[in-house]
Amino acid sequence: MVEVGRGKMDMAGFRRVIESMNRCNAGSSVPGHGLFLCTIEYPQDLKLDDA
Repeated sequence: MVEVGRGKMDMAGFRRVIESMNRCNAGSSVPGHGLFLCTIEYPQDLKLDDA
């Protein structure tokens, strides 16, 4: 995603990285300092009705 944001990789290239399932193809990574999960939201059509 960093490479896409920098304009060094297009979305087709990003898709190829994901499909390759090889982290080495993704380029550089950045530390996750300060990142945390706040919430998870699912589309309405994925929510199950209470049975």
